[in-house]
Parts: sequence; C-alpha cells; structure tokens
Amino acid sequence: MNVIEIQNFSFRIGRKEILRDVTFSVGEGEYLSIVGPNGAGKTTLLKCIDRLLLGTAGKISIRGRALDSYRQRDLARLIGYVPQADGGVCHFTVEQFVLMGRYPYLSPFSAVSKEDRQAVRDAMQQTGTVEFADRMLDTLSGGERQRVYIAAAMAQGAEILLLDEPTTFLDYRHQDEVRALLARINRNSGTTILMVTHDLNGATLQSDRIVAMHEGQIAFCGPPAEIMQQSVLQRIYESSLLLVDHPQTGLPVIVPRVAPQGER
Repeated sequence: MNVIEIQNFSFRIGRKEILRDVTFSVGEGEYLSIVGPNGAGKTTLLKCIDRLLLGTAGKISIRGRALDSYRQRDLARLIGYVPQADGGVCHFTVEQFVLMGRYPYLSPFSAVSKEDRQAVRDAMQQTGTVEFADRMLDTLSGGERQRVYIAAAMAQGAEILLLDEPTTFLDYRHQDEVRALLARINRNSGTTILMVTHDLNGATLQSDRIVAMHEGQIAFCGPPAEIMQQSVLQRIYESSLLLVDHPQTGLPVIVPRVAPQGER
C-alpha cells in the first residue's frame, strides 16, 4: 500500500518553476531517499509534502486522501518533519521540547496526560536521549540535537518521517549514529521514512529506493544499485564520478578523485 502518492506535482515562485511534473509514490514502511545536486528542488518537495509550501499544480495524497483535505492536527498525527541540525534552537529542556511533539493530541486548556508522558519517555528511550532530558537544547551537539528532533517526531506518533538532510553538518560518529537510529526506527516500528540527503553513499547502503532530482524534475527512481552507474550519475550530477565496490556489500560507492600532483 502506498502512503504517499505524488502525481504531476509542480511548484513555482512567480515565474520561476522549482518543481515540474513530479510523480512517484512511497510504500508503507519504505525507506526512500531523495538525492540530487544543489537547487534540484529536494527540500522544496519535502516541504510541499508536509504542507509547509503549497503546490501550484498536480496532487499529493496521504493514505489515499488529498493532502489539502486534512486538518493540520490530523496531518500532524501522520507526518513528522525533522529539520537540519543547524537550524535555530529553542530555549527549552530536551524533555520539554520532545513533549511539544504531542501537540496534535493536546488542546490549549488540556493537561498533559499519562499517555502523553509515556509517549515522550518511549520516544526518548528509542532515540537514546533520556540522559539529556534536563539539559537545555542549545547545550547539545549537532548530533545529539538531531536525535532529539527525531524523538519529538516520534512522540508525535507520526507514521511517516520526513527528514531534511539529517546527517549534514555532523561528524562521522554522529552521522553513523543517526543513520543507525533511522534504520532501527524503520525496521522495528515500520515507520515510513522519506529523507532528503546529499550523502549518496549512505542512501545507497541504507534505502529501499532512491529518487534523484535534477532541475526540479525526477531524473531517476529505482533501487540503489541502479543509480550507481556512470551513465545515470552523469545525467543527474553532470559530472564524472569515481566508483568502487563497497568492501562489505559489493555495491558501488563514490570515492573522491586524487588531484594530479601539479594541481595540489
């Protein structure tokens, strides 16, 4: 069953077309990565799926229902949005911030219930953020903060996680931690993951499918092994990339080229 369906979707700002005739679907429990060069429209598409931006043509459906027909509260019970770790930081403790993820279930005058508290505890345990509960969010490292953002989305009870470059700005250790966390959430909870990333190697090794965008259009949609071919990558990135086989999986991955001696 498809939980997200995008059909001939376009988005423009004035005369500038950012997305053009985008069509693909995301299956329930699928781990799908969106890749492509800067300016390809990846983050814009993610924001359109979360209705942070409104399209100008075409249709997005969530669980068979038109996106624009949802009340915001009901949509928030289905979709959790996780921003990049370098965004502005609110002056709250970690526990307070994760509790705010329960907003779809609270009214302005209702008290926080036992169920809300339990959902927060469960989300923090799954993301390894319990030890940070009383710390201020702005005292955490980028990697720790990203896990807290994911915890808030999980406390939200979302069936679908939208992540905007979750490992950008993180060191290797925290990149690995975030990737492993997302894999566990996808595997253990059956949560559908739709992730925008510049880490094509990580996407290849972890995703069920990859969508690649180029100049606002879909340039590729398929299994990871099929995108890691020179002809496909050349079309997407307009550059010749060096591929080698990964020592554990055998899948092709990208490695940097060594500059000629005279160019260093």
